[in-house]
Order: sequence, then C-alpha cells, then structure tokens
Amino acid sequence: MNTSTPSSCCIVGAGPAGLMLGYLLARNGIPVTILEKHGDFLRDFRGDTIHPSTLEIIWRLGFLDEFLALPHQKAERLYGEIDGQPATMADFTRLPTRCKYIAFMPQWDFLNFLHAKALQLPGFQLIQNAKVDALIEEQGQIKGVKATVEGEAREFRSNLVIGCDGRRSVIRELAGLEVQRFGSPRDVLWMKVAKQADDPEWSPGHRGPKNHFIMIDRGDYWQCGYSITQGSFTALQETGLSAFLQQVASASPFSLERLQLEIADWDRVKLLEIRIDRLQQWAKPGLLCIGDAAHAMSPIGGVGVNLAIQDAVATANLLSGPLRKGSLTLKDLEKVQRRRAFATWATQSLQIMISKAGKKPRRKPPGRMELWLRRRPFLPFLFGRLIGMGFYRELPEEAQK
Repeated sequence: MNTSTPSSCCIVGAGPAGLMLGYLLARNGIPVTILEKHGDFLRDFRGDTIHPSTLEIIWRLGFLDEFLALPHQKAERLYGEIDGQPATMADFTRLPTRCKYIAFMPQWDFLNFLHAKALQLPGFQLIQNAKVDALIEEQGQIKGVKATVEGEAREFRSNLVIGCDGRRSVIRELAGLEVQRFGSPRDVLWMKVAKQADDPEWSPGHRGPKNHFIMIDRGDYWQCGYSITQGSFTALQETGLSAFLQQVASASPFSLERLQLEIADWDRVKLLEIRIDRLQQWAKPGLLCIGDAAHAMSPIGGVGVNLAIQDAVATANLLSGPLRKGSLTLKDLEKVQRRRAFATWATQSLQIMISKAGKKPRRKPPGRMELWLRRRPFLPFLFGRLIGMGFYRELPEEAQK
C-alpha cells in the first residue's frame, strides 16, 4: 500500500487543456491549483469546436448526456469549394466513436462545465485574476510560481508547474524554452451577424471566392470569419470599413447593407493572428508545457482544442502515477512530449501544406489537385478521421484509487 503524500501540481491557464488536466489529476487524487489570469471564461471567438475524439473522452468520463444537454450545433460534415463548386471536405459519419460529428459550443460553456465537474473533487481549486510574474527555481528545479492575485503578491509552491496558457504562453517564456516558428500566410477576422428567419441553411466550412469566408451557425447568430493576408489588417483599416465590408459581401451570402448594420465599427471585427509553432523541448525539471503553449496550431480544421485536450489526457495518464508516488523526474515529463510529438508534427505539417497550397494562384481550368480530389470519394472520410480524431487518439485511464 502506497502511503506517500501525492505531489502537488500548479497548472497555469484554465483553457481546455488546463481544466481537463486539472479535472483528471484531481480525479486521480493529485492536489491541483489552476491559476487563470482572467476573472471568467467569457471571451469571443475562441476555439468552439468539440471534436468527436473529445466527445469520446467526455463519454468515457461518464457525463456525455449531461454535456450534450447544453446548447450546441452538430456538424456531421465540413464543406468547402473546389474550382467554385461545393464539395464535402470532411465526413465524420463513419468514425469509430460514440458521436460522429463536431459539436459547436461556446467555449465558455465547455469550460464552465469542466470547472463545475472539477469542483466536485477534493484537492481541486481554481484561482482567477491570477497573473503569473515569475517561476520559483531552486537548485535547477522549478518549485512553483509567483503571481499577483487581485493586486496581492503570492507564491504557489508545487512539485510540478504545467503551462497551459496558450500560444502567448508566459510559462514557456519565463522558462526560456526554445520555440520553432513556421509562420502563416493568413490571418482571420471574426465577426457576428444576427440570424434572420429567411436566412438559407448553411453547413460549416470554408466558402466564397478563394475560400476566404467561413460561416458557423451559432444558434441566434452567424459566426463569420474572413481570411486576409497576414499583417494586412492595418492597411485594411486605413482603406475604411465600408471597403472591407464590400469585400466580405462579395464572398458571403450577406448584402452590403446588412453587414453595414451589423458591423457598424471596427470594434466589432476581431483579429486572430495565426501562428504555427512548437517547442523544441516541452519540459525542464519541474516544468512542462502542453496544448498551445507547446504547439500553436492554425485554425484549419479547428483542431487546436482537440490536440490540447488529448495532450491533457496523455499527461494525466503518464504523470498521475509518478505524482502520486512523489517520484516525478524529468524523464517522466519527457515521456509526454515523446507520446504527443508525432501527432503534433503530423497535424502541423498538414496545416502548413494546406496553407502553402492556398497561396498558389488560381487557374481557370480545374487543376490537377482539384481533379484528383474529385476522383477519390474516400478522401472526405480520411480527412474526417484526421480532423475528428487526430493522428493519435488518447483516452482517459480508469481513476486511480
């Protein structure tokens, strides 16, 4: 019988990876403190896709029906255009999962749900309005973090610090972890357009000239994204809002007049600066980064949240034992990167390939790629598997007693 005291864990960032990992560790008896710099989860245009593999994890944890009672929309397929013609780009209906669709749900609802579940477990706490200022390092080992909470300087000591604080991770910066950056040719501008009774049915996907436009049914409004050349937002603003809305109108089913009523100023246009990068090493003694903090993804396929959740599951599976025994080493932390490295590399490589293909000038007659795609009806199912489940699927182990 193991009578040792479980090692504590401090997670920085209460996004999908942080809250899922916090829940799983607390479920395994590990004392967990999550530090979140914001006071709530209410931020627009975060990744709102819950992929089939994530729904499978929620089912394995035993609360899928409760989760799906929350308002959401389902997408069994994703659509796009090939040479100006509508095409199915990804089909999830044949996946070996309980849910064969992507669920679109506001991320704050997802996070609030996970938080409520985690609060039912002993040893779990979430501290909000907590800004991490520094790492606590002693004899080459990270021993916690220093943070400002509601204006008060505090220390949070732990046996392990895990950075789940996104693509602009403070933890990876403070730790001096080396980042490999791959760049991106595009950024995305997000907008909201209220739904009207006579709006046409619209399936999620990239549509419009040069695939610049994406529209997602959010229930009472459309979440609209317009792809622009990276770094061109300032120039667009200088040409004026009206000229920009004309571009959007030409790529969307909305009239210019409707867009002008819905998007009255630039404050209603949110810039998402796309970046693709990954850490050379995810860990150092006493510290680990996962999710976007370890590998920022492009929004292509909406796979960033999916990978972050799978990172969290793998981390809990691999580290719960050493944390419970008080025997955690750098080698244990490095196992997480080794397990998740291929899925990260493969997904980013596919995103980079798609991004580069999108930069090529369009030809009037169908190109060889378009003809090749049309002649292979199995491809939507292949892409559905890669998008819906990823290159390597993780499932939570039984809770350790």
